[in-house]
Amino acid sequence: MTATETAVRTLLAVGIVLLACNVVGWLVGRIGQPRVVGELLAGIALGPSVLGLALPEVVAHLFPEPVIGALRVVAQLGLVLFLLLVGMETTPGDDRLEATRVGGVATASVVVPLVLAAALALGLYPAYGEGSPMVAFVLFVGAAVSVTALPVLARLLRETGLTGTRVGATALVAAAANDVVAWVLVAVAATVVEADGVGPFLRTAGGAAVLVLVLLAGVRPLLARWGAPPLWVPVVVALLSAWAAEQVGIHAIFGAFLAGLAMPRSESWRDHVRSRLDPTVTAVLLPVFFVVVGLSTRVDTLTPLDALVFAAVLVVAVVGKVGGVGVTARLFGDGWRDAATLGVLMNARGVTEIVVLTVGLDLGLIGPTMFTVLVLVAVVTTFMTAPLLRTIRGPRRRTAPQAPARARPRSTRPG
Repeated sequence: MTATETAVRTLLAVGIVLLACNVVGWLVGRIGQPRVVGELLAGIALGPSVLGLALPEVVAHLFPEPVIGALRVVAQLGLVLFLLLVGMETTPGDDRLEATRVGGVATASVVVPLVLAAALALGLYPAYGEGSPMVAFVLFVGAAVSVTALPVLARLLRETGLTGTRVGATALVAAAANDVVAWVLVAVAATVVEADGVGPFLRTAGGAAVLVLVLLAGVRPLLARWGAPPLWVPVVVALLSAWAAEQVGIHAIFGAFLAGLAMPRSESWRDHVRSRLDPTVTAVLLPVFFVVVGLSTRVDTLTPLDALVFAAVLVVAVVGKVGGVGVTARLFGDGWRDAATLGVLMNARGVTEIVVLTVGLDLGLIGPTMFTVLVLVAVVTTFMTAPLLRTIRGPRRRTAPQAPARARPRSTRPG
């Protein structure tokens, strides 16, 4: 296939991808689900697990290897810009909301699912470790299960009328802290598997520390003095940071995430950047990423044992988030209704976990089977969130704030 043919076939593939993701996203939106659920399902459906079984020749024509390579480049660009936006949203502001209570909820949202998933991963390692170091495999599975999807969470808060309430503000702040910890754990796992021996490990860890120092102690003050840099500046910083992260031995998206943390804190400037980048990232680039994920997701190859593993991981994921967060919130004085709401909100994983899983697959932390199992867990836990919220709080109920919301939720992209 010539370069021109590859380019033309890639245009066809992207057009089909966007059509499928938007149609399925609209359909699931009609039943009260975030569009990201439909986009994830469309990505899986276009892969070998669904369309590949029914019409393998169509998949072969739409996604030959040169086209898949081109789509991976588009998906990588989407991931870099997505993690830039996530890093910008995750940066803590000056507002505080009951620091002890929020800290307890955030800690429980990470520690409980992390411990439960790590314990399960120890038992799964002999069959599903795929040759990765045991410590890296266990740490990665625990981190992946403990993730909360901030974009999906923000959309659910808007749709249920919880934006600006004490519960909503707590969930946003706890999810932001949650994701920082989860990304750090994934970075540590990636460093363990990438660095062969103590010397390479120390060099990789040292390079990562230098990158953090340059971005947060060097670039961040410069951008803060600039005040409102033009749109190309955060994009260039994210791309160069992603490249630098790869050079020091960690995944590119960690560099993009750090670039987001280094951006100026001006809320008006952040809203301006989000309003310009969000439409392209969510409407064009991320759907391509979902299809690349779908091409690596092989539901059709799962055995009955794999199905049991999926059920076990799903139970651990739900109990760890809903149970751990709910009980903790109750101990801090929340009523059962609000405590259960917090637990369900923190259980939404969505695109954030998919990104984490892609990193794990790329680095060899998990194999294709475990990747598929965890992708299904991300889809199911995200799918169950909206119905559970409607059951707890009533359909589309607008809840009045219980207390002045001093933690102002940031605007964010659609889930």
